[in-house]
Amino acid sequence: MTQEEKPLSFEKAFERLEKILEAMNSAKTPLEESLRLYEEAEKLMRYCSQYLSHAEQKIEKLIKGRSGELAVDGENRPRTEPLVYG
Repeated sequence: MTQEEKPLSFEKAFERLEKILEAMNSAKTPLEESLRLYEEAEKLMRYCSQYLSHAEQKIEKLIKGRSGELAVDGENRPRTEPLVYG
């Protein structure tokens, strides 16, 4: 991705990754193209992993208690709130 390109959303990167995997799993993709797709998939997986890690850090900041400590449950796991749909 160049500086001039707009960054991909997580959803678009994941969608592209799924398409790459479909192409690579088909027996119709030539080896040279498979290698190029593999390289692209590797970059997308790294991007998605970093994106999720950053999102997790943001969430941890949001659920910290007033004391600045991460709110944890009885098993010392980060406490979560149930999702509310509405």
